[in-house]
This record gives sequence, structure tokens and C-alpha cells, in this order.
Amino acid sequence: MSLSSTNFKNRFFIQEEQLSLLQTAAPTIVKELPCIINQLYIDMQQFTHFGDYFHSEDYIQKVKELQIEHWRAFWEDDLDDAYLNKRERIGQVHARIGLPLDMYYDAVMMLNKAFEEELVKLGLDTAALLSAFHRRVSLDVYIVVDTYNRIMKERLEEQNEALREMSTPVAQIAEHILLLPLVGIIDSKRAQELMGNMLGRIGETGAQVFILDISGIAVVDTAVANHLIKMTKASRLMGCDCIISGISPAVAQTIVELGVQIDEIITEGTMRAALNEAYKLTGLELRQTKK
Repeated sequence: MSLSSTNFKNRFFIQEEQLSLLQTAAPTIVKELPCIINQLYIDMQQFTHFGDYFHSEDYIQKVKELQIEHWRAFWEDDLDDAYLNKRERIGQVHARIGLPLDMYYDAVMMLNKAFEEELVKLGLDTAALLSAFHRRVSLDVYIVVDTYNRIMKERLEEQNEALREMSTPVAQIAEHILLLPLVGIIDSKRAQELMGNMLGRIGETGAQVFILDISGIAVVDTAVANHLIKMTKASRLMGCDCIISGISPAVAQTIVELGVQIDEIITEGTMRAALNEAYKLTGLELRQTKK
């Protein structure tokens, strides 16, 4: 992500005079950073899962040193693109180790309080300096959290993509009969993938009947119903009848209320009924299970 210091200064109403105020206070504040950061990690130990992320004294000491450098830059450095990129890397690290945002927020609030108390003690607690401090903190937090959320969103999408691939297997259950059980939520992207898989398997196997079982679909709305109709029409163009099974009373009522035209679609309430119909269409006989 490309970060522009000019855009962020404007967005958070940070002016050069405010940055100068922070830099003027920096020599005094930076001297106190080791004590402030050390107290932060003492206070952080109250968190139940603190040890999951800060598992040894050596590691904690290393993180403390990084924190001191982080806050030294906060008070001393110019707010340029390089500074913003450093804040972005912090969000990347937090996302990589899975640090909960509530723990990050609490740490920020603890440090805010510690710095405010330090400014009061040093007689530097002017309204202008406090305003500059909080605006720059807000900017830092925004970049870290935005980067964290973006990475977690990308990671979730990758996981969903893997789940989509795992949850759309087309199975050949008999000669000329294919089955695709649908599970979860169907959106436009997944519908396209399903249709591609479906038509590909029909072409490979020369199937005469394709069963779409929708008993595992959480919600059927107009979009989902239209996707199902498109899939049945596409299979028919390839000479394959499509049966939709697993239609519950609630789903049937929803489809009727939506006014979706399903006159040309073969539907069955259960998988068993769909199999019976599939065997009839292919001229095969369904073996009856002995009781």
C-alpha cells in the first residue's frame, strides 16, 4: 500500500507547528521512555493471553527496545512517507503474530495515560501539545489497524477460497449421474466457479443427469435462485438434465414469494427422491435397500 504523508497530515489536521511542538518536547520525554515502556509491560501482564505473545524475558526485552525506538521516532521524526511505512510494518507484524486488536488498543490507552501524566509532571501539558500528541497517536493507530485489518481480510479471503474449492466436489455416483451438494453461501463468484466445475464434469463424463442438492445452503434469495436456474439451463444446453434436491418447505415458500419462474426445473424434496428421478431419466434401476 502506498502511503502519502501529505494526505495523512490533511486527514488528521496535523500542521507543521504541531510537529515542531512534539519535537521540542522530545529531548525531555525520550529520556523517560525506558521507564514508561517498562511500566507498560508490567501492566500488560494482567492480560490472560499475554504469555501467548510475549513468551520469554529475552523476547520481552527485545520488544521493549523496539517500543522505545518506536516512540522515539514518534516524538523526534518528521511525519514523512518513511515514517508512515514504519507504522505500516507494525500492522503487518501484529497481523503475522495474530495479536488481538483489543490488546493493542489497551496498550495504546495505557501509553496515552502514561505520556499525559509525564507531560503534567514535566510541566509540558499545554493544550497545543496535547492536541498535537493525540492527533499523531490517532494517525499511528489508524495506519496500524488499517494494515492489520487489510491483511486479515486477505487471509480470510484466501481461507474462504480454499474452503470453496473443498466444498464444491462434483461426484459421479452412477453411470451418467453426477451429484454436487452445495453448502454455505452462494455469491456471484462462487456461482461462476460452480457452473464451471459443473459443465466441465458434464463434458468429461458425458453425464445425462446432474443433481444439485441445496439442503446445505443457508439462505436462498433472488440472486441464489437465479444462479440455480442459470446452472440448470446451462446443463440442459449440454444435453444433461438437472435436478435440484433438498428443497425445504421454507425454501420452497421463499422461492414462490420471490416470484422465481421454475416451471422448467426438475425439483425434488429429498436426495432419495432425486436419485429415483435420475435413475428413471437414465433408464437405470435404483437398488432398494433391504430392511
